[in-house]
Amino acid sequence: MTARNPPPAIGKDERRARIARLCAEMETENIGAVLIGPTSSLRYFTGVAWHPSERFTGALIRQDGTVEYITPGFERDKVGQVIGVEGDIHTWEEEESPYRLIADRLGNKARMAVDDQIALFTWFGLKGVLDDARLTGAGKVINRLRRAKSNTELALMQYAKDITLEVQRRAWKSLTKGVRASEVEAFIDREHRALGGNGNTFCIVSFGEDTALPHGGEGDRALEEDDAVLIDTGTQIDGYNSDITRSYVFGEPSKEIRMVWDAEKRAQAAAFAAAQPGAPCESVDAAARASMRGEGFGPDYRLPGLPHRTGHGIGLDVHEAPNLVRGDATPLASGMCFSNEPMIVVPGRFGVRLEDHFYMDETGPRWFTEPSASLDEPFKGVAPLP
Repeated sequence: MTARNPPPAIGKDERRARIARLCAEMETENIGAVLIGPTSSLRYFTGVAWHPSERFTGALIRQDGTVEYITPGFERDKVGQVIGVEGDIHTWEEEESPYRLIADRLGNKARMAVDDQIALFTWFGLKGVLDDARLTGAGKVINRLRRAKSNTELALMQYAKDITLEVQRRAWKSLTKGVRASEVEAFIDREHRALGGNGNTFCIVSFGEDTALPHGGEGDRALEEDDAVLIDTGTQIDGYNSDITRSYVFGEPSKEIRMVWDAEKRAQAAAFAAAQPGAPCESVDAAARASMRGEGFGPDYRLPGLPHRTGHGIGLDVHEAPNLVRGDATPLASGMCFSNEPMIVVPGRFGVRLEDHFYMDETGPRWFTEPSASLDEPFKGVAPLP
């Protein structure tokens, strides 16, 4: 695969198949309709990628597969241009209530499940026009559908991750003494765009002691000789996300950093090996922590050690359920996609996080991107993209 030949985008047939599966879930759960707000689930089912605001735009999907769009009157034409699945468009004016319109479209008896990612004020607005008995959450139903990715989704994610891995390699090659974290972030954004990505969806560039903070420091540190480096970034292709972290040293690594880096790599490998079909998600987290505990880190969330979960689900959201964390007993199944990033933090000094993603098939886990080769040659074996 090269950055010049992107895979096909999600098409209308696949979205219609998703709606059909949602309708089957509705029938099982005795739900008459599902209301999807301006969230990633709206894109998932209808193709509409809409920025959330105080004005509700979304879709009402009925158990019979009918799709109705709800939007302000002045947005009608724009919504009509971006919908990926046909449906009537119903509008409300500025002095009117979108929640009253939704209740009227729902009818007098149907029970409605609501997208769990909507704003809280939307939920309160719905409670003002519908009895509590007719409202329920749709989060579990939607997640059951979204967490198993199709081959088309896997191809889009693979493409995004290939781009980001190459951008990581280019960032590593570009580093010079004195460069500031913000300059590297801007470089990464340009390279993501140059390779066909949607720029940076996020970017953490940390040097020195800032690498001990999982989400980076608040300053704009300049790179010094022998600094630890941690770069965590991603982009999107047709809405699907990449998210890759690399850790290395600009200069000569200390013996301690080498020891921690090697322990991190072994913990990442232990997590991958534990990700077997049918195993609970939490068992992957447990395997990473057991590996670290055997090398003197932790236990649990104690530092030096792993301060956060081992991994998260990924797709149209960078972070989506289920997660590789204690307490998540969801069985691993084909099509699920996860990050694998059991970071080791040495407080106040440095941190090492190696993050790659894998997907599950019928036989076990499969890497989207191969893990970092070594501390000294973190991108050995990575074929550059044109």
